[in-house]
Amino acid sequence: MNPFKKYGEEYSENKLWDKFKNFAKAAGAKVVYAALLLFYAYQRKETPTWAKNIVLGTLGYLISPIDAIPDLSPIIGYTDDLGVLSFGLVTISAYINKEVKENAKEKLTKWFGAVSKKDLEDVEKHL
Repeated sequence: MNPFKKYGEEYSENKLWDKFKNFAKAAGAKVVYAALLLFYAYQRKETPTWAKNIVLGTLGYLISPIDAIPDLSPIIGYTDDLGVLSFGLVTISAYINKEVKENAKEKLTKWFGAVSKKDLEDVEKHL
């Protein structure tokens, strides 16, 4: 079975915002920034269907209550999520433009306040 299809069925915009509302601080700025980059890339009309399916599967994995490492585990709980998000970013990096980055940074700053430039660079190195 295609895991992106499986987890893509978990995705909805409301579920994503609920996940962030409940776990954003625990997940950390890197995980949230990576997810926001994917979310805003998905919103672009120029992003092709195959890339949008990757985004849906990737964000669906983040939302899913069942994953490789439970998200309730301190520190390491989001390690697998960041790995899957990084894979999604690398795969669709051609569709993450300046506007996508600016939207993601704006939302991240709204939620976290000042964010470490290094955290952003750590995520963007996958692009």
